[in-house]
Amino acid sequence: MKKFAVILSGCGVYDGTEIHEATMSMLAIDQHNAQYTLFAPDVDQAHVINHITKQPSDETRNVLVESARIARGNIQNLKDFDASAFDALLIPGGFGSAKNLSDYAFKGSAMTVNHDTEIAIKAMYAAGKPIGALCIAPVILAKLFDGCVVTIGNDNSTANNIDQMGSHHKTNAVSEITIDEKYKLVTTPCYMLGTRISEIYAGASMVVEALLKMMSA
Repeated sequence: MKKFAVILSGCGVYDGTEIHEATMSMLAIDQHNAQYTLFAPDVDQAHVINHITKQPSDETRNVLVESARIARGNIQNLKDFDASAFDALLIPGGFGSAKNLSDYAFKGSAMTVNHDTEIAIKAMYAAGKPIGALCIAPVILAKLFDGCVVTIGNDNSTANNIDQMGSHHKTNAVSEITIDEKYKLVTTPCYMLGTRISEIYAGASMVVEALLKMMSA
């Protein structure tokens, strides 16, 4: 049975993992008769957002602890990630990928990537294993893999930032994926474009299917 590692970035679209994208990814992996293990870095969130008012809240939360909510407690510290134990890596979106797994939301093309996240991604690449990313998370791949091709949909500002990093953006519809054969990357827009949860599942499922095909190539 093929094994996926999934990196979460908190719990909630505005300051962590987009919960629908995480859930639909796990469902897609399970429905394709594969297994998943959830990981998150043990760091404080960049900030906490009240998801009703969409305003910052005066509190501190931990990315690993918050991600455990999605994982029903069954989650591992990303610093303990071992690429040899997995066949593919998948990163759902949500602002957490741009605030906690990286600082793209604050620095744009001058972004940096969380240390443990970068190590995990590069370890999978070094092992020749495929990597998927949803929504805004592909900016992390654009930063780490010079000249790679990814999609976040059709947002011009983000596309320009990806180009400024030295990578390339491909405009996609919500139901489409972009595959970079050189780096073994699969990306899709999800909630960068989608409005229905069925669209999110369709995108996540297509990414999972493409990653599985890459494993067998």
